[in-house]
Amino acid sequence: MAVSLKALVAAADEILEPSYFSDYCPNGLQVEGRDEVSRIVSGVTASQALIEAAIEMRADAIMVHHGYFWRGEDSCVVGMKRNRLARLLENDISLIAYHLPLDAHPVVGNNVQLAKRLDITVEDGLEADNPRSVGNVGSLSQPLSAEEFAAKVERALGRKPLLELGHGRPVRRIAWCTGGAQSYIHKAAEAGVDLYLSGEVSEPTIIAARELGINFIAAGHHATERYGVQALAEALARQFDVFHRFIDIDNPA
Repeated sequence: MAVSLKALVAAADEILEPSYFSDYCPNGLQVEGRDEVSRIVSGVTASQALIEAAIEMRADAIMVHHGYFWRGEDSCVVGMKRNRLARLLENDISLIAYHLPLDAHPVVGNNVQLAKRLDITVEDGLEADNPRSVGNVGSLSQPLSAEEFAAKVERALGRKPLLELGHGRPVRRIAWCTGGAQSYIHKAAEAGVDLYLSGEVSEPTIIAARELGINFIAAGHHATERYGVQALAEALARQFDVFHRFIDIDNPA
């Protein structure tokens, strides 16, 4: 089976509603390839390695969370950018990317999909005044120590997270935001949770955890954002009866 590129992108837009987000990059179709799509490859980032893997798999479209044309980047098509775009265009492969809309979606979003893997019940958005919050607040069915929860994260994601203890109390309520959202630790503390989890860590994050009295886990930007794009692409593949394969180009960051 095959679906038109236009219909595929329209369906993804209908699910994620990117027009509601003020983002750092364009969401949706970033590079136009062939008109019909029968094979989709998904991945976290549109790296050269992912493009080459997609070419090997004879993909018609690549769907990612981290695409191209970020706000403030050099617009000249040289170096890495030239090489990536050349390979997409040479092989008539489309690039479809969704950033914040894919973080925030209540079904296929990165945060909800991560919560499923960590057995966290989603209760609210981390941005209390934003109906499309890109982070969430939730709880565990049974309290765990911070070390026990960190071990759970390691088992689920396949990599050892960084844990900074801000207190010694059991962990029941958790806030989290995948990727590079370590600065949201202040929102998490305001929400009164026991632990905040994100992908990345910065030097001020550790200081904040200690001074705010909140446990903090950095579980990896890539590792925490593998699941939303898989869920989105799989849903679209089922809807249109086309092939889909997620390719994990490992990244320890």
